[in-house]
Amino acid sequence: MEFIEIIKAIILGIVEGITEWLPISSTGHMILADEFIKLNVNDAFKEMFLVVIQLGAIMAVVLLYFNKLNPFSTKKTIKEKKDTVSIWLKVLIGVIPAGVLGVVFDDWLDEHFYNYGTVSITLIIYGILFILIENRNKNKTTTVTDFSDLSYKASFGIGVFQVLSLIPGTSRSGATILGGILLGSSRHIAAEYSFFMSIPIMFGASTLKIIKFGFNFTGMEVAVLLSGMIVAFVVSIIAIKFLMRYIRNNDFKAFGWYRIVLGILILLYFLIIK
Repeated sequence: MEFIEIIKAIILGIVEGITEWLPISSTGHMILADEFIKLNVNDAFKEMFLVVIQLGAIMAVVLLYFNKLNPFSTKKTIKEKKDTVSIWLKVLIGVIPAGVLGVVFDDWLDEHFYNYGTVSITLIIYGILFILIENRNKNKTTTVTDFSDLSYKASFGIGVFQVLSLIPGTSRSGATILGGILLGSSRHIAAEYSFFMSIPIMFGASTLKIIKFGFNFTGMEVAVLLSGMIVAFVVSIIAIKFLMRYIRNNDFKAFGWYRIVLGILILLYFLIIK
């Protein structure tokens, strides 16, 4: 029985690792995955697991961008260290809106919006927005091609867009990338800034869920949680590298179409099949 639950956790870790970084909504995919791969655990642990598994994913960002995000590196010049500190300040400013509102409305949002209807609608809406915004910006020149070009005002503005991701199905990376593009950022910087903003957000969300759940884990629960986190970490490294290569020569419209199709499929499944 324990072995089967670990296999399920591994599959969920794969889903999390792929969908957390692509702008296609990890929540939407996890709802679908959970429908077919039901963990044999209590509801409190499952709620905690689906959030804390993200810690594995976030460690992939820490590993891949450790040098860029490390202000204490002896290999960096004083200017480079100041630039790194500036990145962190912009990240911290960006996470304020979602961080504050997420803490205040966490339980309320879960109660009212964590359902297939909300996820389906937001998948479709933001899929359409990705296509429209990419078409709108097709011939526009981006003004932010480096983090030094990203102002603190724009950082906060992108953070406001991240608030939208508190609604399940929106996609945290999707909301911040859309916000970055609308505010003149290149896809590359918008994506990286989205990755960096996820570090404090995910650590904070995971800490809250663990505290809420408590630390009375059974042996099986520890094995399930660690299995999911480790797999999410490995898969996240692959997914992040893929996305950064992909956007060098492509826009986000393909993800927009994917979101629309997935949203329709989720609606059809829960309304007709289930």
